[in-house]
Amino acid sequence: MMRIAMISYHTCPLATLGGKDTGGMNVYVRDLTRELGRMGIHVDVFTRSQDEHVPHVLHDLGYGNRVVHIPAGPEQPFPKERLPDYIPEFVEGIKRFAAEKGICYDLIHSHYWMSGLAADALSNAWGGIPILHMFHTLGEMKNRIAQSDDERESPYRLESEHRLLARADRIIVATLAEKAQLEWLYKANPRKMTIIPPGVDTGHFYPIPKDEARQFIGIPNHDRMILFVGRIEPLKGIDTLIRAMACMEQPDEGRCPAYLAIIGGDPSASPEEMTAEMASLQQLCRELHLDHTVIFLGKRGQDTLPYYYSAAEVVVMPSHYESFGMVALEAMACGTPVVASQVGGLAFLVQDGVTGYHVPGGDSEALCEKLSLLLGNDEARQTMGAQAAEYALAYRWESIAEQISDVYKRILQERPDTQPCLAS
Repeated sequence: MMRIAMISYHTCPLATLGGKDTGGMNVYVRDLTRELGRMGIHVDVFTRSQDEHVPHVLHDLGYGNRVVHIPAGPEQPFPKERLPDYIPEFVEGIKRFAAEKGICYDLIHSHYWMSGLAADALSNAWGGIPILHMFHTLGEMKNRIAQSDDERESPYRLESEHRLLARADRIIVATLAEKAQLEWLYKANPRKMTIIPPGVDTGHFYPIPKDEARQFIGIPNHDRMILFVGRIEPLKGIDTLIRAMACMEQPDEGRCPAYLAIIGGDPSASPEEMTAEMASLQQLCRELHLDHTVIFLGKRGQDTLPYYYSAAEVVVMPSHYESFGMVALEAMACGTPVVASQVGGLAFLVQDGVTGYHVPGGDSEALCEKLSLLLGNDEARQTMGAQAAEYALAYRWESIAEQISDVYKRILQERPDTQPCLAS
């Protein structure tokens, strides 16, 4: 049996979505691990423990695969900038777990740059076993769209990403765009990169009849809902979407033809604990008199998302940067068209005029135009939704996990001289 050490240092694949550091990567690690288990591949997912009351080992992903919460620093959430300090302690915890269980891993699969640093140290400790890495987001790309110094990534992150590109045996990239970014901004070796997009669980995300979906989430059947799902941070471009809502046609006594529901963050936090971006967005809604048009729903469990996607007329991703866009794929699998910024992975994932529309990033007027177009044409919207659901079937996890497994096998075939790790 192939044994994989999956590293997701800064965020747990079992975490509730919509939090500050929870999103597409959590879903990716969780669903890939589950599908690999179904294929007979043993995976242990190692993540930093953020709650001392949660058992350190959980079997929620099935098939004997484990999520292992490693204490490293205080067992509570804290800012990302402090997390690198605890990577050595995290690595030592993983080494202890492997020794106690008497398990040797064939390969390390790491996600995000901090996990890559842990993978590097573990590989050195375990006889140089191979590393497969996926960045999910790139520091250089985030810096290119940063609107303030606070949004810029640290030099340490950029240096680490460059080092990981040299160290890893193989890099998984989600799209041709990400491959080009790595070649252009990092001078990465194209022969090390393999393009495999994330997948979608079509047994979970599928079209639910709108009346049933709306009944489940508790909204009237005649309501027209535009939906955003994701982290509440500047690069997601939510301010652009709110401004688009303000400029949409208002045929009925100044009322917007639909309302916007935003899933993510904590809109009810106290002023001292609310994030700056959430506070800014709520203030923008007040300034634009959209208090009753924009509804902040906060976090929602993954089990309820198919109902929200299916209940919506359209899902919007107005991001300034998106390496892939898992939300768009999930929405399309539920038969809902997507309007997305023409950036990064979204430019490849959403088919303009077929499964939704592209708009220039940051252009609220263009976004307003496409939303009005979709809301005003029921037939076109339904056709796009059906085409979106059909298109999403190509991204089923069964196929994606098979491709990942093939990469595992190729790496191990290329490294027959790797020394086995010492379990004790």
